Amino acid sequence: MNYSKKIDTKGVYDVIVVGSGSAGAAAAIAAARSGARTLLIERLPFLGGISTAVLDTFYGYYTPGNNPRKVVGGIADAVVNGLKGYNACFERPNTFGAGTGITYHPEYLKIVWETLVEEAGCHVLLNAWVQDVVKVGKEIKALVVGTKNGLACYEAKQYIDATGDADIVFLAGYEFELAGAIEPAQTLTTTFKMVNVDIARRKAVTKEAFHHLMQSASESGRYDLPRKEGSDHVTPVDGMTATIMTRLKSYGIIDGQTFNATNPEFLSSAEIRGRLQALEYIRFLQDCVPGYEKAQLASFGVQIGIRETRRVRGEYWLTEADVLSARQFDDQIGLCGAPMEDHHDGEGTKWKYLPDGKTVGIPYRTLIPRNTGNILVAGRCFSASHVAHSSVRSMAQCMAMGEAAGIAAALCAERGISPAALDFAVIRQELLHYGAIIDEL
Repeated sequence: MNYSKKIDTKGVYDVIVVGSGSAGAAAAIAAARSGARTLLIERLPFLGGISTAVLDTFYGYYTPGNNPRKVVGGIADAVVNGLKGYNACFERPNTFGAGTGITYHPEYLKIVWETLVEEAGCHVLLNAWVQDVVKVGKEIKALVVGTKNGLACYEAKQYIDATGDADIVFLAGYEFELAGAIEPAQTLTTTFKMVNVDIARRKAVTKEAFHHLMQSASESGRYDLPRKEGSDHVTPVDGMTATIMTRLKSYGIIDGQTFNATNPEFLSSAEIRGRLQALEYIRFLQDCVPGYEKAQLASFGVQIGIRETRRVRGEYWLTEADVLSARQFDDQIGLCGAPMEDHHDGEGTKWKYLPDGKTVGIPYRTLIPRNTGNILVAGRCFSASHVAHSSVRSMAQCMAMGEAAGIAAALCAERGISPAALDFAVIRQELLHYGAIIDEL
């Protein structure tokens, strides 16, 4: 169906980025500052995606282990500097040894993302949801976008799918692997925050003691706690903690067909069940954990936290062996030292670590869906196996992917070539110019 004959074209751009999370916002900034006329489309009324709607800590900036090393730069640095300007972030150790995290105030991060995007010269369309694509051969010609004024077409030379769920790849009929179809997909988590917490009393409880309290509460039969080793942490707001505790199954199989959080009915049910489950953990905290006696619920995440749904089949497929061997690539656009962190259906979480202080490279080819003409991906839908994905999906690495994808898309639009045909040496030069960290030291 040729939508362009029935739906007005509202804008023509060099680059259109869909999704404004850590990957998408970074991609839009990079493309716009490179001189490309860029549009950023976001379904929520603010930028940031998961970084502002669900979470409050960036991981992946540093390697874990005995000698932490910073492994991202460029736009990732600009984001942290923006937060520091509002005194809205601080560094803290990860509870489970994933490396130093940067905990921030999500409301200030919304402003930081919006400021950086607009300063780069990017156009922004909020409260807009891509409904379909217009495709000719291997190439996307336009996106059909739902807005308050109805459907509208937006055209570009190059597209970046930073939706997390690979929505544009899916709508265009490109190749992807559905999480849960081959290996169990990572679970879903409804995050929540508590206020009026006595932080000093809570800090006196060790991680081991906290998990023991959770296990004992569950075994008592008085609390339904699917996850027994959840975590809470301090935030930039005095007396407020944020949590990663709930655990909901992220996929199912009916008549041999796998469905996950891309299924509207399944996702709707998970959102509702997640908040009910969160109330059980809140009750446990108030009843059993020192420091929470007078605490109250402040907020749920805007949406349920999703770790994986669709992962594209790209020009390169990053593997578990690549990660665990800290493999380096000729076309890498960034580094990751984070451990594999598999939130499975059971009670615990599976961890696999890289050699101490080492990193795996992120190949540019993992951002190029194969058999396509003018699209890149960035963020957690990049091309990787289930296990490799569990390491490289951290938000810092998503920023690195986004910055590379934005630069590449701008160059491709300018030169009239496909992402696969672009000389990587040019991307590398631009990334280094803007302060990205690419090479293992």
